[in-house]
Amino acid sequence: MGDLKTEALIVGGGPAGATSAMMLLQRGITPVIVEREAFPRYHIGEAMTGEGGAILRDLGIADKLTPQNHTIKHGVRVFGTRGNADWWVPVMQRTPDKELHEVFTYSVRRSSFDQLLLDEAVSRGAELVHGRAIEPLMSDDGTTVIGARVSVAPDREMDINAEITLDCTGQATFLANKKATGPKYLGSYDKQIALFSQVVNYDRDTGPDREHAPGNTHIFYKKKYHWAWAIPLDEEVTSIGIVVPAQTFRDTGLSQHDFICEQIKSLNPGLARRIPTPELVEKPHVVPNYSFQVRKFAGPGYICVGDSHRFVDPIFSFGLYVAMKEATLIAPEVERWLAGEGRDSDDPFRAHMHHTEKAIDMLEDMIDTFWENPLAFAVMVHAKFRQEVLDMFAGRVYDGMPVADRDQALAVFRRLLKRERVYDDEGEYSIPIGSRFHPERAPLWNSELSDIKSTERWLAESA
Repeated sequence: MGDLKTEALIVGGGPAGATSAMMLLQRGITPVIVEREAFPRYHIGEAMTGEGGAILRDLGIADKLTPQNHTIKHGVRVFGTRGNADWWVPVMQRTPDKELHEVFTYSVRRSSFDQLLLDEAVSRGAELVHGRAIEPLMSDDGTTVIGARVSVAPDREMDINAEITLDCTGQATFLANKKATGPKYLGSYDKQIALFSQVVNYDRDTGPDREHAPGNTHIFYKKKYHWAWAIPLDEEVTSIGIVVPAQTFRDTGLSQHDFICEQIKSLNPGLARRIPTPELVEKPHVVPNYSFQVRKFAGPGYICVGDSHRFVDPIFSFGLYVAMKEATLIAPEVERWLAGEGRDSDDPFRAHMHHTEKAIDMLEDMIDTFWENPLAFAVMVHAKFRQEVLDMFAGRVYDGMPVADRDQALAVFRRLLKRERVYDDEGEYSIPIGSRFHPERAPLWNSELSDIKSTERWLAESA
């Protein structure tokens, strides 16, 4: 295979990459997608927010989920320390005149879901190259990304030259690890670890109303930074995840398998009741140090999409939605760049970065308030700011979406956190809060530990 030239190169064929491709194709731009893994493949991040379901409907893909038996999700139930359902967050959508109405979204088995999206992108015209991006190609003056060098076989490489390169590699953060972006900072939850597997004996709800529908996501809370998820993937299989400080896992000396089973029994009585005899049907997986933020994640010739520039915490399942939402937002940015706009600027996507960072800051402030002030957060969910919180849970955090006035809710979040959001003049993206509100102490990520084959090895080397 010889070298290629394309208008748009997408590195990564997951939901961010496939959705980006479909959005570009709608604008007459035919991209090349580089994907290193053979699909279908296992991946975490199964739950989708309400607005995520809307993206699938807009892409004309929602009807294709039904034959694959993806689960209908009506909302999230959160179980407190006694195992009782303390609060319920239904999936709600807003009409253009801002009226709330009931809607559903999906929880998906990522192996088949990601395959569906990638196949759809290719069937609509995207070109797929099987290979691993090794390094970005740079202009002679080193200021502009002009594509990527790709390994397509053990002894064969090719250059794909592109007008713009989209990093859709998720937490592999291809461009950030290769220093093509600004620095990558550890986030607030960098000392957390998520261990997850699947079971077939989870006792699901079977009630007649939306809150007790069998496909809903369940979250089980133990104490600060200790929680679990249960996400139905089909009629039998349920994804189970345990999230704790990494040191908690290390101190037990247990294997990943035994730790998950032990935590199912001990983390929350509500979880223990639903899985009386833990039997894992999928090998355990682990993701440590998952929280990070990349500065200058878009610049001359490149844009990082979704997890490839920032990830906060998986507790309310925003990752899949953010990846797909940002894919819809970058399409007009790419179109303008290809038309010649911004070519003489060293910060051509400044407005896009500002727009995106403000949205994720909002999610981060909500998540941090949940962890730091759970009782106050429960009051906000139930009463004081219920509509505003419903909007945030759905993913309505980007400018231009129909929402309730959320300024007061955000002000309360940030007052409780003793936090002021600062958007600097360099690029108007938020300063990483790092070590609890001290951005000057936000540590840099050790990228040498990130570009490796397995998170299991990553865990050992980052200890």
